[in-house]
Amino acid sequence: MEITKDILQYIVNHSDKEDEILTDLSRRTNLTSIHPRMLSGHLQGKFLEFISKMIKPERILEIGTFTGYSAICLAKGLSENGLLFTIEINDERKKIIKEFTDKAEFSDKVKLLIGDAVKQIPKINEVFDLVFIDADKPNYLNYYKAVLPKLKSGGFILVDNVLWDGKVVHKVAKDDTSTKGIIDFNSYVQNDTTVENLMLPLRDGLMIIRKKD
Repeated sequence: MEITKDILQYIVNHSDKEDEILTDLSRRTNLTSIHPRMLSGHLQGKFLEFISKMIKPERILEIGTFTGYSAICLAKGLSENGLLFTIEINDERKKIIKEFTDKAEFSDKVKLLIGDAVKQIPKINEVFDLVFIDADKPNYLNYYKAVLPKLKSGGFILVDNVLWDGKVVHKVAKDDTSTKGIIDFNSYVQNDTTVENLMLPLRDGLMIIRKKD
């Protein structure tokens, strides 16, 4: 079935509404960011929130904070003593991330790390229940290899943009490192016998990965 604008609106009308803080953050992101489409948005944000609430994680790792929308959604499912570590490479986004995580009353739950995630991940001495990958696409496989040893058995990794606007099923231009990065990642996970995975056509494609017990 094709997801038309009417169908999408029907889905929105029959899902819980976006809370006011996230609506405000979405509006601010669209007004001030060069690439506002990088925001998770209402439906995907709700999906992340529900997954987190089902798992009730003690520790979450997010790679790619952007303006903090997905971090807030994921933090809603944290256990009482839970923490979310989120890594953002652009320090200019620190102000808006802090502003809205404070508004959402997660200032003591969200630990923002600024820098290259490939270098930051080894410094985090934690075992994670849930990981969300949504950063630069050429490094997807590097992120995956870095976080898998830090993921507990039975833990989950969620990965955004695995369909990449449908480019994954077409011939890839030599200079298109983003599409190549996603294709390489998808293929690697598909052949990784230590995990089980499910790819969903949610927005730009979302993969759910579970580390086997």
